[in-house]
Order: sequence, then structure tokens, then C-alpha cells
Amino acid sequence: MSTQPSSHSIVRALFREIEMNLMECKICLEKFIPERQDRLDRRRNLFCRHVCTGCLVALAQPQARSSECTFCRQESTDPNACLPLLQFREGLGPILRIISTARALTPQPPRLRWFRALTCIQSFGGWGSLVNPTSFALCPRSGKVVVVHEGKKRVKIFGLDGMCITEFGEKGEKPHSIQYPLGVTTTPDGYVILTDAGDHSVKVFDFSGQSKLIIGGLFSLPWGVQTTPQKKILVADAGAGLLHLLEIDFQAGALKKAEKLLTHLCNPRALSVSQINGIIAVVEHLIPQGTCPVSTRIRVYSPSLQLLGQVDSFELSLLHRSQMETSAVTVDHLGNIIVADTTNHAVVCLGKPQEFPNMMPVITQGLSYPVALICGQDNSFFVLDSGIHAVKMYKPDRYF
Repeated sequence: MSTQPSSHSIVRALFREIEMNLMECKICLEKFIPERQDRLDRRRNLFCRHVCTGCLVALAQPQARSSECTFCRQESTDPNACLPLLQFREGLGPILRIISTARALTPQPPRLRWFRALTCIQSFGGWGSLVNPTSFALCPRSGKVVVVHEGKKRVKIFGLDGMCITEFGEKGEKPHSIQYPLGVTTTPDGYVILTDAGDHSVKVFDFSGQSKLIIGGLFSLPWGVQTTPQKKILVADAGAGLLHLLEIDFQAGALKKAEKLLTHLCNPRALSVSQINGIIAVVEHLIPQGTCPVSTRIRVYSPSLQLLGQVDSFELSLLHRSQMETSAVTVDHLGNIIVADTTNHAVVCLGKPQEFPNMMPVITQGLSYPVALICGQDNSFFVLDSGIHAVKMYKPDRYF
């Protein structure tokens, strides 16, 4: 089957380019429509052709008798008519009407579908039981919740009833000690894998706390860690800007293979892998430029490491109308990307990566400093709130 684009699709793409980049004001987003009665007033724009007449008046500098475009910073003392572009668009009139009809008949993609409301049904941990928790994991087979924190015992395992089952991993100088755990994940057959920033290692324990394997010498600053559907381990190395894939023989306690999957990432920290389709979501913490605020970026890759979509704090702030800082990410069973926003103390659904950004608030109240998220298999939703040192469990009321 031929993959060459049809003439219809080429014309449609050309028309879209004209609409977005040539025939639309970059300030008020009003389109230049020839059929309007005031089209003669709307034909005039800056020399750079970014701004319509209405916004041109607002941008004018009376003292200098000039106008400055807020996008390209070009000044214009003689705003000129853009007649060629308008005449070109008018010449495409019959084709545009055909395209408009085709658009109306084209099936639209489904709108973002997520929970209408999440109700917090349980909260466990709290100050003393947990101290500055950094990450958590949910064992899909046993339902146990594993939390790493800065308490005397660095790993604490809870049941879904909120009762502590066991804890282990004291801070110390011994190889199997845990100094500064940043990330944790579990395997279905009952192993706990965590990243330790203290000695730059990845450590494997069973659920009773017995040390099985210590992997050192490969990482600069290991942070996020996740289990893939193939029971391999993904590790985000924030210091080196890498994503590692580890193949481990858990019963023998041996590292079989270590591979660098992604390079040239910018300070990757939080990490999530879909257990359904294997897509990978990574949160990068971008280096601030000058006085710019801290910025984060979410990148989503297919299992074959093709980039499916990305969105950064600036793009999200345009929709949310406030600065956002992403601290955690997870993927639900529908393939939606859900992130934690520490700036606004909220959890937000961004939709599927191919549709970025398609933002919907999920949890906007009751959170202090969310640092990790988990989507359970039974539509349960977990938030690790480091601000109140607790795990919160939510259940959906119904879908949109």
C-alpha cells in the first residue's frame, strides 16, 4: 500500500499552516476571515505579520510612534497591509469549503476519559511512622505497599489496611545498609529493588529484608526505578542523564546484563512503566537559565524507545495559568499520563502522549507535597504525600 500523502491531505496541511502561522493573530488568536464586514480593518498588521490591528493599537508606543511585536521584538513604524496573503486565502475558497465539509465528517478522537471524582478512602503512615518518604511501590500479587523514607529503618512494608507488616534497612556503612533511598519498585515474585544515593547503587532485598544483590559502579546518581512487564529493571540515573536497563537473576542474586537504553537526558528522576503496553514515562528536571523558575519536562517513549510525546512546565503553565513542577509520573490502564504537581499541591491527568497537552485536574485538595503516584489494578489510586509523611489511597466514583 502506498504511503505517499494524497493531494487532499497536502492542501489541508497547507491550509492549516496558513491558518496557524500566517492568518492568525498571535496575541488574540483571531483568524483573518475575508467574509467578515470588518476585514478591511483586520488586514493591517505589523511588518513581521504576527499581530492584528486591534492588538497593534494596544501594543503601540505613543512616544516613539512605533509598535513592537511581543513575539519577535521587531519594531514597525509603518504597519502595512497584508493583501497578498488575504488574496491567496480567498483564491483557495472553493477548496477550503470542501476541506471544512471533510473535517465535519471525519471522526474525532475520543476526549480525555478519566475519573469524575476520586474519594480518599484511607490514609496511613504519618509523622513518626514515616519520615520524609521519597518513593513507594505496590506489589501487584500480594497488595503490599513498600515505602522508602528517612526513618531508622529505611524500608517499611504496609498492608492495604494500613498496618505495618515489617521494616528493615538501617543506615550504616555496611554494604547491605541503606543510606539515602530515592526510588523503589517490586517484582511479582516478591523482591524489593531500591536506589541508594548514598553509595550510588541499586540494592535488591526480599520482603523479609534479606539482602540479595548490590549493584554498584554503574551509576552516578540513581533515582527512579521501575519493573518492566518482562521483569527487567529500569533505573533513571539523574547524575549521568541515562536510563539503564538491568536484567537480574533474582534467585541466584546475580546481574546478568546491564544496558544503557537512553542517553542525553537532562537530570531524569521520576520514572514509570506501563505494565499493559510497556510505554515509559520519564520526568526530567531542566537546568534553570538565569532567573527562570525551576522547570520540568515529561517525555514518553514506546517500548522500542520511540518518542511518543513530550510536554514541559511552560506548556502546561499556559493551560493551567500557573507554574507547574512535576515530581512524579504514572501511567494508568487506559494509557493516560498522570503527574504530581508540587507547586499547586495537585495531581493532573495529561491524557495520552500523542494528544499532549490535554490536561484534566484529578486531585486538587488535601495534598501537601505529592512525590510519588501509583495506579492500582482495581482502579485504586495511591499518592505518597511527603508533606504529611503519609500514603493516601483513593477510589474512583465514576468516569467522565
